[in-house]
Amino acid sequence: MPDGTVAARDYLVHPGSVAVVALDDEDRVTVIRQYRHPVRRELWEVPAGLLDVPGENPLHAAQRELYEEAHVKAEDWRVLTDLYPSPGGTDEAVRVFLARGLSDAEGDRYAVGEEEAHMLHARVPVAELVRAGLAGELQNTFLVLGVLALTVARAGDGLDALRPADAPWPARPFD
Repeated sequence: MPDGTVAARDYLVHPGSVAVVALDDEDRVTVIRQYRHPVRRELWEVPAGLLDVPGENPLHAAQRELYEEAHVKAEDWRVLTDLYPSPGGTDEAVRVFLARGLSDAEGDRYAVGEEEAHMLHARVPVAELVRAGLAGELQNTFLVLGVLALTVARAGDGLDALRPADAPWPARPFD
């Protein structure tokens, strides 16, 4: 503990994750609906995934996830926020990116399986996602927090003032 005493704690060691709030020119966010077995429900989410390789560049992971889950690419990337989603039970750290300048990815769609096989895709207006998040209709942390962070950033210094995509991330250093 910080004071030097010893306490036993169980927690999940996690490699870290990335999530992508992909915003199109019509002020809509790319979302997917995916089955999540631990909660026994399908949830609306933003594209997201694990940092599969130790030291993996989080931007590269985010670009991969946007391609794999939505078959989309983006020209402009920024950091919306960094967070620990459940620091009492895991050391998971998540970097949430904002992706703009969207276009369809080239080539074949990524071959999906298992829980990704039945994903639905949509583009939903930011205002509708904010309303649904505050009404308790959305439960995915990265979707709700991402659209709220997007809304706050726009109301403040603007999206161009967000940190660059390669900003340092002390929770998960990368090359």
